[in-house]
Amino acid sequence: MSLEDFRLLRDVVYEHAGLVYDESALMLFDRRLSERLEALGLPNYQAYYKYLRFDARNHQEMEEAVERLTTKETYFFRQEYQLRAFQSELLPRLEEANARTRRLLVWSAGCSTGEEAYTLAALILESSRFEGWDVRVIGTDLSKQSVAQARRGVYQATSLRATSARDKARYFFELEDGFHVHDAVKKLCQFGQMNLFDIGRGNLVGRVDAIFCRNVLIYFDVRSRKRVIDNLYQRLTPGGYLMLGHSESLLNLSTAFELVHLRDDLVYRKPLGAERGGLP
Repeated sequence: MSLEDFRLLRDVVYEHAGLVYDESALMLFDRRLSERLEALGLPNYQAYYKYLRFDARNHQEMEEAVERLTTKETYFFRQEYQLRAFQSELLPRLEEANARTRRLLVWSAGCSTGEEAYTLAALILESSRFEGWDVRVIGTDLSKQSVAQARRGVYQATSLRATSARDKARYFFELEDGFHVHDAVKKLCQFGQMNLFDIGRGNLVGRVDAIFCRNVLIYFDVRSRKRVIDNLYQRLTPGGYLMLGHSESLLNLSTAFELVHLRDDLVYRKPLGAERGGLP
């Protein structure tokens, strides 16, 4: 793969998904996309670029390319301090705020293979605050393969490396093919494919009370981050919370959210008086 080939492919991936790669990713592109040339019977990357750009079947192939280029590293009960804040401080607030509707919707945006979504569902169950409520944890990801694995709900030991023995026994059962998520947790979760860069697709999620979008913004440039944040803002109910990764913030991205200081974390909240719609 030449540098020119890389730049053409990088730009078309950016246009589709908002993902940013610098020139150090050239070998990654070559290693992960070379098999697609053979599969499609294409002679070189110039032909592959033209296929992605102009062929009527390009959407399916673009999804395949992004599937191969994206990294999927996650595990259950990741960033425990933030999960503790969610369970001990945010869930009581949401219970009070939604007492009339008895409905709780949480979105794991960029859920990868589902570990985060199932973790949130387990924490909600453990809180014992929402018995008899309509509770849903929605997990979305750009990758069809990741979403399929999330729906299956079967994991290997490496995904449970931060899971305590108590939680492992409570929320999983082990069979020959791996650790299965218990039905009580699984039935609270729904998974679907969605590109966070596509604002229109956000309507499929509906209005939610809390969003976890952790370690996702790091893959976007500033312009794309603003577009994603606008999508997340639209989906939050007034008073709803946004949780980002420990190295992420809304600095220079948005002033629409309120910063909320919790005992164990800092989170963002959509103001109670905010109108439905995009960023002001």
